[in-house]
Amino acid sequence: MIYNEIGKTGLKVSNLSFGASSLGGVFHSVREDEGIRAVHTAVDGGINFIDVSPYYGHLKAETVLGKALREIPRDKYFLSTKVGRYGHDGVNTWDYSAHRVTDSVYESMSRLGVDFIDLVSVHDIEFQADMDGGLQRIVDETLPALVKLRRKGVVGHVGITDLQPENLRWVVEHTDTGTVESILNFCHYSLNDILLTDYLDFFEKNDVGVINASPLSMGLLSTRGTPDWHPAPVALKEACSRAAAYCREQGYPIEKLAVQFSVRTMNPRIATTLFSSANPDNVLRNIRFADEPIDMQLVSDVQRIIGDQMGVRWKNS
Repeated sequence: MIYNEIGKTGLKVSNLSFGASSLGGVFHSVREDEGIRAVHTAVDGGINFIDVSPYYGHLKAETVLGKALREIPRDKYFLSTKVGRYGHDGVNTWDYSAHRVTDSVYESMSRLGVDFIDLVSVHDIEFQADMDGGLQRIVDETLPALVKLRRKGVVGHVGITDLQPENLRWVVEHTDTGTVESILNFCHYSLNDILLTDYLDFFEKNDVGVINASPLSMGLLSTRGTPDWHPAPVALKEACSRAAAYCREQGYPIEKLAVQFSVRTMNPRIATTLFSSANPDNVLRNIRFADEPIDMQLVSDVQRIIGDQMGVRWKNS
């Protein structure tokens, strides 16, 4: 396992890290005991960065992760969660107010069984972009609330997340230096989309660490294929399905190539790449994939198959 610092935070994290969304049953139903074993398998395998959110499974992911962390020494991992995006009884909600995000941090600590969170990020800021106050509210209210918690020592570091990298850049541009210490962007550094690379110089110049998520593009780059809710256009789904079939013919699962591409080809400019699985065997498999050399000819072949669907975007949902 390779370890990189997230920006200037001092957090030296594994270049492959564990996203706990699967513990909330985001992709398919999971067994709690198996999810707990997946967390232990990740940490035992050298992964030391774990990311979660109260939104995942509408509190379930944090609750299950908290049970897993009870048996793991606190110095074995860095813990990240989020604020601003929530849900209840199957209904999604958003609240980026200072009062709500402050309460949210303490509620997350209770579910996770910790008294300190290494990194707290504002979740999917594009939704606030469409609400009263727009992204300026993130700058004027949400982030200052988290900075107060950072000064209190409750939160170690502050970040922002979004599918749209231009929103992340805008917020960094409109905040004081050091306010935003990391960004998390997903589905934009993978076999089918490398948009994130257009923003790396900017984030490095501003001492903002970069976290990549979803090397499989939420299931696009998988043998199983996308879940029904995946927002990608049909043409992109079909192109990725053809690429997956080609990899299968080569005896090289597209999941392996996708993980290797995201983890190895832009290291260390991208500090870490998050994957999510509640299956311990899949966790071990991904750790093994990350340690093996990548077949760059196969990368070229796959990207040729994806063709004009390379870089095709979709809106978050």
